[in-house]
Amino acid sequence: MEFSNSLIHWYLQNKRDLPWRNTTNPYWIWLSEIMLQQTRVAQGLPYFLTFTEAFPTIFDLAKADEEQVLKLWQGLGYYSRARNLHATAKYIAFELNGEFPSSYKELLKLKGVGEYTAAAIASFSYNEPVAVLDGNVFRVLSRYFNVDSDISLPKTKTEFQNLAQEVLAKDNPALFNQAIMEFGALQCVPKNPDCNSCVLNSSCAGLQNKRVDELPVKNKKIKITKRYLNYLVLKDLDNKMIVQKREGKGIWENLYEFPLLETKTQLSDSEAINQIEDLDFFNLKPSEIIVLNPNIIVHKLSHQHLHIRFVELHFDSKLPDSKSISEIEKLPFPIVIHNFMASNYFNSL
Repeated sequence: MEFSNSLIHWYLQNKRDLPWRNTTNPYWIWLSEIMLQQTRVAQGLPYFLTFTEAFPTIFDLAKADEEQVLKLWQGLGYYSRARNLHATAKYIAFELNGEFPSSYKELLKLKGVGEYTAAAIASFSYNEPVAVLDGNVFRVLSRYFNVDSDISLPKTKTEFQNLAQEVLAKDNPALFNQAIMEFGALQCVPKNPDCNSCVLNSSCAGLQNKRVDELPVKNKKIKITKRYLNYLVLKDLDNKMIVQKREGKGIWENLYEFPLLETKTQLSDSEAINQIEDLDFFNLKPSEIIVLNPNIIVHKLSHQHLHIRFVELHFDSKLPDSKSISEIEKLPFPIVIHNFMASNYFNSL
C-alpha cells in the first residue's frame, strides 16, 4: 500500500537515533515506552539513560528500593508509572524468571501495560503484527483518511484501532509502527505542520479537504481542580527539617513533602500566618514565621492546578524525627518541591 510504503521510506531517511530503537530487548523497549507515556522524547531520554545505567537488567530494577526508583524518576511526572514499573519488574524477575511475556495478549496482563504499550513491545521485540495507537498515530490516521470521529469517545478508539491494523505492514510491523509514530512526532505535528514538504501530501484527504488544522477531533474537555497548598518548612535548633511521606492514593503517592496546610481558598500571606500560628507543633511555638515565596507558585498537573506557598518556621529547640539537608536531598520529592529546596537549601551544603 502506498501509505505504508511511503511512511517506511520516510522513516528510514528521517528517523532519530534513539537507544531503544537499536535493540529488540523487551526490557529496554518496555522501559522506554513506560517513560514516554505522556512525555516527550527529549525529556524522557536522559531518564532512560540514567535508569539503564543504574539498572542494566530487569533483575537490578526489581531488587532496587522503591525510594531509589522514585528518586531517579523525580521530575518525569505521573509517578504511578514508576510504582507500576517497579512492581512489574519484580513480577517479571521473580515470578517469570526475568522472561518477558512474548505476545500481545500476555503483555496486556502486566501491571501498568495498556493496549498501546503491549502492542509496542509485541511488535518491536517479537515482530508480532499488531498496530500501535497513540496520539501521534491518531493524528496521522485522522488527517490522512479525513476521519472526524471524536477521539475522546471509546467507540472511536476501536474505529481507529481497526484502521491502524488495516494499514499495518504485516511483513514488517515493527518498522511500520516506528515509522507512523515518528512521522506524527516530526512531520505531522499537532500545530502548523509543513504539509508542503510532506511525502503524503498528494494523497492526504485531510489536506485535500483543508481540514488538517481541525483533525483529529477531540471534544471532551478536562475539568481542572484548583488546590491551595501551604508547605510548612519546620527548621529546628540544628538547622534540621521535618519531611513526611505522602500516604494513600492521589498525586505524588510515596513521595516526600513538608508538613502541609491545605486551604479551600487562596489565603493572603497574613491570613496564612494567622492560621499557622493556631497549629500545634509538638507543643512548641515557632520563634519566627517567614513566607519564603511572596509570589505564589502555580504548578500545573493534568487535572489539577496547585497554588503553592512555602512558609519557614524557626524553632529554638530540637524537633523529633527531623532530618539534615544532606539526608533530605537523597529522598524523592515532587519536582516543584525539589526545585524549591535546590534554590533555597541544597546550595548551602
